[in-house]
Amino acid sequence: MSSPGEPVCYQLRVAGHLDEHWSVWFDAMSLVHEADGTTSLCGSVADQSALYGLLAKVRDLGATLISVEVVDTTP
Repeated sequence: MSSPGEPVCYQLRVAGHLDEHWSVWFDAMSLVHEADGTTSLCGSVADQSALYGLLAKVRDLGATLISVEVVDTTP
């Protein structure tokens, strides 16, 4: 696991295919449309506070959150 204060790469999966323009709203995370009809948002997250902010954006968008996963501890 990373040391406190180090960014961590996360993958958030949501139901449906989000338009690419949402990448900016999600702090420039990359959006990937998966074949199963979901969208993966991947990117570096500075800390737990920033992660909670991203989760709040998913909620505010009304998207169904499927999973949150650490994909790499070195951005």
